[in-house]
Amino acid sequence: MRDFGWIRAEPHGIHVVPCNAWIDPAKPVERALITHGHADHARGGHGEVFATPETLAIMGLRYNTGEEGVGVPLREPLDLGCGVTASWHPAGHVLGSAQILLEHAGERVVVTGDYKRRPDPTCPPFEVVPCDIFITEATFGLPVFRHPPIEEEIAKLTNALAAAPDRCVAVGAYALGKAQRVIAELRRLGHHDPIYLHGALEKMCALYEEHGISLGELRPATGAAKDEMRGHVVVCPPSALNDRWSRRLPDPITAMASGWMRVRQRARQRNVELPLIISDHADWDELTATIQEVDPQESWITHGREEALLRWCQLHQRRARALALIGYEDEDD
Repeated sequence: MRDFGWIRAEPHGIHVVPCNAWIDPAKPVERALITHGHADHARGGHGEVFATPETLAIMGLRYNTGEEGVGVPLREPLDLGCGVTASWHPAGHVLGSAQILLEHAGERVVVTGDYKRRPDPTCPPFEVVPCDIFITEATFGLPVFRHPPIEEEIAKLTNALAAAPDRCVAVGAYALGKAQRVIAELRRLGHHDPIYLHGALEKMCALYEEHGISLGELRPATGAAKDEMRGHVVVCPPSALNDRWSRRLPDPITAMASGWMRVRQRARQRNVELPLIISDHADWDELTATIQEVDPQESWITHGREEALLRWCQLHQRRARALALIGYEDEDD
């Protein structure tokens, strides 16, 4: 077996040794390759930054990185020097998200970042990229996590709204990706009424619109009268569901869109009345199916429930190891 000594899993990220580049580093570095814009993968303070144009725009909005960075179109090879080539391929996670394929000395390594396999109207679908080493996330790497069809979860939301027209449904959704996906899926499934937004979501939704993702009529919840929001969906950050901001809503049905809503205790802890199991990560079946489709010489597992996926690989005679990276945290997926 090859030793792949040119790429190392170090505590603060994946280190591409020949060109001294880091993938999603947890601290500022001279050269960073970024998979997507969530805060546990993208940060300010780097020297050179390489990412998709959409991810750079998200970083500029969220981390005030300005116009810094090199925008790399999907699938276009980028020469990093010292015999290393990188290219970005769709990950299906959020707008701009991409797996990074690294090629050196005839060897291929894919770093997935976060990904999902379900269709999503807000971003291109995941692309299977053949490689020798597959570095995969495992956020939902336990057999209990099997996400239901999103159509079922959106139906729960719209049925709750129809059953209580004098109330609103307040959906807690992560500000980057989840909020926009919930809105886009509502539109796809025929809900064309105005949707109200917490102020913290307005700029990111506007950025999605600027990149061609139509979200329909959105109205600010701040300043809207209670009666105006009756019978409507209100989308907000999860933290807003139980704070003072929610008091302005008309008797809200509290909902939360997250893969973690599969765990009833999490829903109870958040005082969620309507748990919506909507995830922007691959579930257990999708993680294992992806490893089989990619069929690498070895899988490196990170960012989540590493032990169970590692054990699955061992039981299926697949070489694998768990990484011990720091700085990766659960999102309000």
